[in-house]
Amino acid sequence: MQRRVIPPLFTPDNEPYLGRDTVLWFDRIICWSMESNTQVAAWTRRNSKTLTPLQRAACQILPQGVGIALSIRELIRQAYLFSALILVRSLIERAAVVSYLDTNPSAVSEWENGWRYRERPKLATMLASMAGGVPVAEAQKICDAHNHMVHGDPLSCSNNLITLSDGAAGYASGKILNNPKLCDEVAMESQCYLVVLSGRMSSIFPDAGVQSAPEKQEANGSGGG
Repeated sequence: MQRRVIPPLFTPDNEPYLGRDTVLWFDRIICWSMESNTQVAAWTRRNSKTLTPLQRAACQILPQGVGIALSIRELIRQAYLFSALILVRSLIERAAVVSYLDTNPSAVSEWENGWRYRERPKLATMLASMAGGVPVAEAQKICDAHNHMVHGDPLSCSNNLITLSDGAAGYASGKILNNPKLCDEVAMESQCYLVVLSGRMSSIFPDAGVQSAPEKQEANGSGGG
């Protein structure tokens, strides 16, 4: 049996999860978000002297979120799925923070003052606010799941578990080439929080001309192009 040759660097035409609907829609949301970010950036440069404190904060938080989403997408392309999953936590935080500041403008001064750990709201509180009143306990479950990934808890280990060539189980230190379920999880969750992040662009910068998100079709995890 001929051994599969794995290129050191995947490109858009040969990436291992090419064709999955979740990845396709993540790409489309990324394109919309980048276009929206470009429009907001141009508008803020033209109106730099009249920006509100909330808008000044958003000018810093929103590009970080878009950049993190781009990093996640490239890690998916290179099949570094576990690393991509860890970065989702940072994307969630940017979406939650900018959403919280948008709905609680009085908190912007705390953010400007360093957003100190013991003074800022907990991530679960911000997530609950972002989701329109979801119970904090439910939001905390999302936080806990991603905290396991970041802090290296035992519960994180199943996400880089792979089957070795002899059928034994092992833990990947590099590319994960045969886990479409994990790919779908990372791509779907990332696009959802990127939609939230980009939606706040329209809310915080209503005159910047940000377009609505592309219509989302039901993704079944396979297909696309």
